[in-house]
Amino acid sequence: MSEERIHSEKAPEPVGLYPHARKVGNLLFLSGVGPRERGTKKIPGVELDENGNIASYDIEAQCHSVFNNVKLVLEASGSSWDKLVDVTVFLTNMKDDFATYNRIYAEYFKDNQPCRTTVEINCLPTPIAIELKCMATVE
Repeated sequence: MSEERIHSEKAPEPVGLYPHARKVGNLLFLSGVGPRERGTKKIPGVELDENGNIASYDIEAQCHSVFNNVKLVLEASGSSWDKLVDVTVFLTNMKDDFATYNRIYAEYFKDNQPCRTTVEINCLPTPIAIELKCMATVE
């Protein structure tokens, strides 16, 4: 079975030693994708205090950014949004953010409805409120 590591030139740089995605056969496995912007430490919708802690954040801005970043990785991998088959969503504040995230998710996934799991976690490696882990098919 063929295997390939994929690095997107448009998606944010990984925060560790891992590719954006790996293609194995006709399956594509994306590493966790957050809302950061490529070439900068800027996170859409996040205001940090002087110590680098989250002072405030806009989950809506982060959702739009993370979905865009997933699209960039899919495109760099030869796949597309409509080929997503499984999405795991990590939220750091389920109580406050789920309704907004769920509404925006429904906008992006109204045509393609992959399997989905949403999990609340304590924190993520960077000061973000959402991260997606996705699987897709690819030719």
